[in-house]
Amino acid sequence: MSAYDGDHVYAVHSRDVAPLSSDASNNSEIERQFFEFLLQYRVHNAFIYRDQLRANLLLKQAYVEVDLEQIGLYNDTLANLIQERPGDMLPLFEIAATKAARSILYPMAGTSEETKEQAERELPNVQVTIRSSLNMQQFRDLDANSLTRLVRIPGIVISASVLSSRASKLTLQCRSCRSTRVMYPPIGLGGIGAGADKGLPRICDAPETPGQKKNCPMDPYMIVHAKSSFIDSQVLKLQEAPDMVPVGELPRHMMLSVDRYLTGRVVPGSRAIATGIFSTFQATKNKATSSAPALRQPYLRVLHLELTSPSGSSAAASPFGARWSPEEEEEFAQMAASPGFYERFAKSVAPSIYGNLDIKKAVTCLLFGGSKKVLPDGMRLRGDINVLLLGDPGTAKSQLLKFVEKVAPIAVYTSGKGSSAAGLTAVVQRDPVSREFYLEGGAMVLADTGVVCIDEFDKMRDEDRVAIHEAMEQQTISIAKAGITTILNSRTSVLAAANPVWGRYDEGRSPGENIDFQTTILSRFDMIFIIKDEHNELRDRTIAKHVMNIHLNRPEANRDDSMETGDEIDIDKMKKYIAYCKSKCAPRLSEEAMEMLSSHFVGLRKQVQQVERDNDERSSIPITIRQLEAITRISEAVAKITLSPVVLPHHVEESMRLFKFSTMDAVSAGSVDGLSRGELNEEIAKIEREVRRRLPIGWSTSYQSLVKEFVTQQGYSSHALERTLFILEKREVIRFSNQKRVVHRTGV
Repeated sequence: MSAYDGDHVYAVHSRDVAPLSSDASNNSEIERQFFEFLLQYRVHNAFIYRDQLRANLLLKQAYVEVDLEQIGLYNDTLANLIQERPGDMLPLFEIAATKAARSILYPMAGTSEETKEQAERELPNVQVTIRSSLNMQQFRDLDANSLTRLVRIPGIVISASVLSSRASKLTLQCRSCRSTRVMYPPIGLGGIGAGADKGLPRICDAPETPGQKKNCPMDPYMIVHAKSSFIDSQVLKLQEAPDMVPVGELPRHMMLSVDRYLTGRVVPGSRAIATGIFSTFQATKNKATSSAPALRQPYLRVLHLELTSPSGSSAAASPFGARWSPEEEEEFAQMAASPGFYERFAKSVAPSIYGNLDIKKAVTCLLFGGSKKVLPDGMRLRGDINVLLLGDPGTAKSQLLKFVEKVAPIAVYTSGKGSSAAGLTAVVQRDPVSREFYLEGGAMVLADTGVVCIDEFDKMRDEDRVAIHEAMEQQTISIAKAGITTILNSRTSVLAAANPVWGRYDEGRSPGENIDFQTTILSRFDMIFIIKDEHNELRDRTIAKHVMNIHLNRPEANRDDSMETGDEIDIDKMKKYIAYCKSKCAPRLSEEAMEMLSSHFVGLRKQVQQVERDNDERSSIPITIRQLEAITRISEAVAKITLSPVVLPHHVEESMRLFKFSTMDAVSAGSVDGLSRGELNEEIAKIEREVRRRLPIGWSTSYQSLVKEFVTQQGYSSHALERTLFILEKREVIRFSNQKRVVHRTGV
């Protein structure tokens, strides 16, 4: 009540305010107050609703959007009534709005019968949508006490039915005596159903004419469609946002009924806040409800829909739908202009994970994305960046994915083993009432303009992985199922984490053998990181100390040496800043940047050609023209982080460094000490033959003598010798003793 009381304090219970009786005088009084509110409410000498009505009517749109808070400021009793009994109040409000519209358009309508009829004929009923700033309720909080009241719930629209025409006025005619009557069916999902004559009167109630006996049968009425009036109607399905669902529970759904000017506003995947009347309808008879005739299904009769932005603020004109206050915009500009901001932002990504700064920088680029382009011929070039983390277990890949899910304005987290192709793209469902097919979007559709985090990417079935090929490059999902052929948007970035084929990365094998993915999917990733769990005592000590500090909850001791305390950006600010940059900034390439990119790309192709020639095999990680686009996107993302409108040479240098550290390292993995992988494998084979010849079964020798013979005398590389001994130990041909100083030949 506090928002509506102004300077007054009321001690009356809200249910006792201005009780409504069924008599027409009370209703007409409320209707008169609504009429006066629409025509007389003004803000700073501007009659906002009168002007809004006139503007909408000139555009042939018969609706008006009213703010509940302003009704409260005008007359708090009216606002109370709308909140408590919206089902009774709304028809009165719409009658008042229709009268107000007629008085605006036809000021002389009351003078003669002819102008009155013309006004009624040309101006149908006006729809009133009520925007409120009530506290949002969760699906789980809606109970029987909320029924018939005004509620406001947020969620994601997962399906939208086709537009259907619902009767607002039915003209019925008796088949026998030809008498007619008019009927107004109830509004909402409980109106006249799919059956033709369901819900119509069963007995003809026309008076008997003198001298003629009335002999009308049961169910005599048929509908005269030409004389009936219809309105657009649509059924939406709203689901809880993933971040609202408690762990271990299924997300709840709610049916929404929208009509007239609220139809066709949203598509599956839109995030919306629905304000409406929490009502019930009688579901079609089935086994579950046939034994309980009083059991009814809840739904929301929508009075207002607002699309929300990813950062949580309500709809507006920007692509992300968010409005920012001038103070926030000023703060963001200062952040972007601060020195070393890119480094600082990267270090704020998953601060509890030690090191891996380049991977964090790549994730930062993924969160911001490049610039999407639409060419004159209608071809689209994606701006979203896809990253694959391929590495040993225990290298914090899943934790990084979980952090991205929290910090990205829109994100969906899924695990490869539990995801099917339909769950990732879209599934065709059948409506139980109308028996029509409709589409329900999967993870890639729900995360439109956001990020999809796919863990255990290597555990997915191949046919499911192929389903996201199109979503990753063309950013659409084409569906041709059950007679539905359509294309859905999935403008998402993909952050995938996978393990190598043998669980750990095997240095002795080529990347192609370690990475069990097809070239088609690998070329769609802009950056591929191979994360190895290397044994290094100093690094192990540092990481162990870092992990122990986290367990002891000592954040000060957690920082990397380069990161000062208090320099970290908190998650909410990061989320807002990402949404702001995505909506306000789309960097373009400068001439110098363009030259650098093209010359770098040619150099990369030469490098890959050299690696392929040395190893005598095709590279499993392709460097195609897609990778040139990838480096361009990364450059744009680096520029976007600092709100730079143009990509400058130093942005390109950073993107090249990231690309070389990730994908190019993966291409040339396995070649050490200036040797290519092919040469290394040849050396290993030669050393293995020599060791088997020199060391018969049961004999032993010192490790140093082997090093002296092979490295010093014969000129083999020490890495090749270590690798050979490691492989032979795995095959149980040799074993070490005395702290790896002595080598014993044990098997064949």
